[in-house]
Amino acid sequence: MTAMRTGLYPGTFDPITLGHLDIIKRACRLVDRLVIGVAINRDKGPLFTLEERVAMVEAECAKLSQATGIEIVVHPFENLLIDCAKDVGAGIIIRGLRAVADFEYEFQMVGMNRKLDAEIVTVFLMAEADRQAIASKLVKEIARLGGDVSHFVPAPVAEAVTAKYKR
Repeated sequence: MTAMRTGLYPGTFDPITLGHLDIIKRACRLVDRLVIGVAINRDKGPLFTLEERVAMVEAECAKLSQATGIEIVVHPFENLLIDCAKDVGAGIIIRGLRAVADFEYEFQMVGMNRKLDAEIVTVFLMAEADRQAIASKLVKEIARLGGDVSHFVPAPVAEAVTAKYKR
């Protein structure tokens, strides 16, 4: 029997975007079980609480899990990424790349993570071309300025983002 391949896709998901979901869908083709690590990361000052972000990710991933047959688990974490991977039994860390600037940062991160645990492999995935430019930070900026974010996030997430800025 082949060992179960568990992957970890970490991020703040503030909010989860169609780009994130594209990466998650692609990751499901590589693993038997996918853990979505929702980083607490107080330094970023998220728009949504941890509980709200976890709920949004769970709602969107439930549909993908059902469609793909892959177990998708949402796991909040505040420790080192490599320790989170060990905690959830992941042998693969999945990272999404949008541009060259992402690669430079991710390249440094992979080097550091390899020093911490050489057994955990990092895999880079790119979203579909029409999803590559989507960033949570830009989604929030568009919503804050009254723009339509429905092209960048799932409908329930668009409603939640818009509601945050109407307060």
